[in-house]
Amino acid sequence: MKDKTKMGLLGALTGIANGFFGSGGGIIAVPMLKKAGYEPKKAHAGSLALTLPLSAVSTLFYLGNGSFDYLGALKLIPFGLAGAVIGTFLMKRISVRILSGIFGLLLVIAGVRNLFL
Repeated sequence: MKDKTKMGLLGALTGIANGFFGSGGGIIAVPMLKKAGYEPKKAHAGSLALTLPLSAVSTLFYLGNGSFDYLGALKLIPFGLAGAVIGTFLMKRISVRILSGIFGLLLVIAGVRNLFL
């Protein structure tokens, strides 16, 4: 499969996941970027760059259909921004092995949690 086709597929699948799960596209993007040859830390960073505009578009659609909780978002945004700064700082300082382990553990926890909801 050509690189352009792979990236198109990656973008489409990430967008679908983002629309379904609300910024869950990184779960698909990170492993696919790694498989496409990106080193793990660049795959995580690339996933963030990809999901930012996808999240903005998804937010507009959620706003349009009345599913957006303004007060909940306002309460979470400051802490989310602080967490993003801390996470970016920590990612620069931890090994790829630990980063991959944490990501894998979060995927397992999310999967198990969703099975029982």
